[in-house]
Amino acid sequence: QVQLVESGGGLVQAGGSLRLSCTASRTIFDITVMGWYRQAPGKQRELVAQVFRGGAINYSDSAKGRFTISRDTAKNTMYLQMNSLRPEDTAVYYCKADDWSSNRDYWGHGTRVTVSS
Repeated sequence: QVQLVESGGGLVQAGGSLRLSCTASRTIFDITVMGWYRQAPGKQRELVAQVFRGGAINYSDSAKGRFTISRDTAKNTMYLQMNSLRPEDTAVYYCKADDWSSNRDYWGHGTRVTVSS
């Protein structure tokens, strides 16, 4: 079992930055992939970025060049640095952990990001 808690959301003006954190209840060293997803009002949840245990990283097209995903296994925490934020980035951002060894995945409860124009 893994509990995930996101933090760092808030209200920011367009062009601003935020750093989201996702802290796990246990070590993330052996978790296969961790990722950030978001869900805007009236839209489906979508992948923003993900980082694999071996270090590979994947970004959505909208995140490339503006967002940076990272993780600190010593702190059991994953981050999403978001720069040059746009109003269309407004959404609830969720953290997800996929443990392929147990075929289970885990979600946090989300943190809201609002970008004003």
